[in-house]
Amino acid sequence: MIPFTIDCRPPFLVASFFEPHEMLSWSLTHPGKRIAREVVWLEVRNKDLTVNTDPATLIKEKIAAEGLEDAIALVTSRNIARYHTAQAVVESDTATCLTTVGLSNGERVGMRISEPVRLPGTINTLVHVARPLSEAAFLETLSIATQARTAAVIEAQVQRAGVEVTGTGTDCIVIAAPPGEDRACFAGLHTALGEAVGNAVYNAIAAGIETWKQDFDALTSSATGR
Repeated sequence: MIPFTIDCRPPFLVASFFEPHEMLSWSLTHPGKRIAREVVWLEVRNKDLTVNTDPATLIKEKIAAEGLEDAIALVTSRNIARYHTAQAVVESDTATCLTTVGLSNGERVGMRISEPVRLPGTINTLVHVARPLSEAAFLETLSIATQARTAAVIEAQVQRAGVEVTGTGTDCIVIAAPPGEDRACFAGLHTALGEAVGNAVYNAIAAGIETWKQDFDALTSSATGR
């Protein structure tokens, strides 16, 4: 059972928990460690972000108008209706992933690609674990989720400007865990928790990449008249 509800009402995709959760992310609106009940994706287009527009202000205004000002906000140009979920149970640990995936904004770690972005796209990911996490376990879970995302991207062998990408320039990950006293101390690759997180994130993003590839091929074929 997925531990949050999913409400797709474009331009918003909202994941709502039944109780406040501890969350860690680099969200534009609430970066760092926060307590929240919702994670919201906002779908935007280039026309929304003019040269005179401050992206952070625009995002805050739009989500506040929807009554979601306390939500952890993620921003994407990917069609939010093309979201994917996956869940993994390893021993007594459960991890659930909700993601939207686009790779046309792809970059390779350690270098920046100068070619203009032809079509918008990024990877925004929510990872929920079913038990409380220590500060160290939060950071390790973020590391595992990042590894799983990157592994899925590398194995897809997507290129931009002749270079295989490892992610996008605007990826964001949110880690969510319930509050409580009995906190997991660690979440590395050798733990059941780390295995569950890696499995859920990898499978959700791998599925998202396949969908994005199909959509990207259709869009580029249409643009070139093929």
